[in-house]
Amino acid sequence: MLDINDIRAILPHRYPFLLVDRIVEMGTEHVVGIKNVTSNEPFFAGHFPDFPVMPGVLIIEAMAQTAGVLVLKTIADRGNKLVLLVAIENARFRRPVVPGDCLRMEMKVIKRKASVAKMAGVATVDGQVVAEAEVMCKLADKEEKQAGVPDAVPVPAST
Repeated sequence: MLDINDIRAILPHRYPFLLVDRIVEMGTEHVVGIKNVTSNEPFFAGHFPDFPVMPGVLIIEAMAQTAGVLVLKTIADRGNKLVLLVAIENARFRRPVVPGDCLRMEMKVIKRKASVAKMAGVATVDGQVVAEAEVMCKLADKEEKQAGVPDAVPVPAST
């Protein structure tokens, strides 16, 4: 349904942090994304060299990015918007995701308001659940200042 080029036109993420390769199903209230996990993923160099396992936080991030495709796909001026992850609830990890796995992320809308969406998701490999979580995302303008985040202070060049 959507290939990597279509996804890149929707999400601002880029390698090595773009964690959705394809969208295989999408409706108004659900989306299904695929991440082909390969042995050359940068995180496997340190997690763990002798037993490579995809970090659970990156599985959740992949689920959130899949949800972000659904949220941003319907926004006309999505080039000026970001989908920010603001909450993760009820996260559970059932089994490791390793090189060669095809991670399937199914996300369903639980609640949606003008600028906030809460979605429940299940990630599977070969039909077996590997992770579950609820994520909440906030739609924000790219130029919007984040409360409590100071402006960048220039650092003088060292001599």
